[in-house]
Amino acid sequence: MAKEVIFSKQDIDNMVGDIAFELNKIFKDSKEAPVFIGVLKGSAPFMMDLIKKLNFNLKIDFIQVSSYSGTQSTGVIHLKKDISENIKGKDIIIVEDIIDTGSTLHYLKQYFQINYQPRSIRIICLIDKKPLRKVELEADLVGATLNENKFIVGYGLDYKEFGRNLPEIIVPSKAQITERDRIDKKK
Repeated sequence: MAKEVIFSKQDIDNMVGDIAFELNKIFKDSKEAPVFIGVLKGSAPFMMDLIKKLNFNLKIDFIQVSSYSGTQSTGVIHLKKDISENIKGKDIIIVEDIIDTGSTLHYLKQYFQINYQPRSIRIICLIDKKPLRKVELEADLVGATLNENKFIVGYGLDYKEFGRNLPEIIVPSKAQITERDRIDKKK
């Protein structure tokens, strides 16, 4: 069965390059290094490729939250790992692989504002999946908008950890999902 490729490796590289171009313009004269906070685990490939294209001083950190069970968002956000960098009074950029319901990023934005009081918060994401939006939230920079409600994996996006390492973003087949579920049941 042929896989349905949503974004090729070249598409992804172009999206990352476009976001880097905009960030380089925004922070070209910055006196202080902004802090890029990747939302684990999905944003890791995107963030690592992105920072290689940036030509200003920066810091990085990671936060881990979860809200998914299988292919569906539960709507309940669980903080699994907090940041370690002091971001009070600093410009922060939350790096996310995909925005769907918007609940996770809405939670993170409030969490950072209440607990750390950064100077500014920007949100960047590789993919903005609009059909599932449940809260009012817009990213400052977006690689691509997906107007279809398709479950996708690859380039950090996963289904029960399957697909994160794919160089492209695809719609997994039912057979791939079934196989992943079968493997999970053996654990």
